[in-house]
Amino acid sequence: MVDEGVGASAPPQELTDDVVRRALRNCSKGEASRLNVPAWVRGTDTALTPVVGWRDPKAPERGCLLVLDGEGVRGLVLRAPSSGGARAAAMCDLCRTTRSAGDVALFAAPRAGAAGRRGDTVGVYACADLACARCVEVVRGTAALRPDPGRTVEERRADLARRAGAFVDSVLRG
Repeated sequence: MVDEGVGASAPPQELTDDVVRRALRNCSKGEASRLNVPAWVRGTDTALTPVVGWRDPKAPERGCLLVLDGEGVRGLVLRAPSSGGARAAAMCDLCRTTRSAGDVALFAAPRAGAAGRRGDTVGVYACADLACARCVEVVRGTAALRPDPGRTVEERRADLARRAGAFVDSVLRG
């Protein structure tokens, strides 16, 4: 069962470079044009994947998070830490998966508008590779990857969409 606001309320949208760049709400058009969109993002099944995230392969200190919900595609540019992630196992705030040491990192999202131009940011502990959508799909946990216990894949997918949407909202409230 899909929760409201998790892709079911909006028709699936094809992710193209232009769609991704127009969806980014906390950066300039110039910054968005410099973002590298990996080829696999273009092939994402948006009907099943409410959240898409990646680190820019040509600028690893930059990440991107897209939320596909009733408002369409909304995205954020994130600043990644220059060094490794958490030194011990940690839980991602978005997918609620506990990951091995170094696999969760603090990302900073500049707020949209004037607040962001003043340097205001919102932080989130997230999977260092921003692969939260893959983490919620794990059926059986491993020592390195432990999804939210007692939840089905569908429930975890809906929870990820809700939490990622709330994070995007908090950044855009500026």
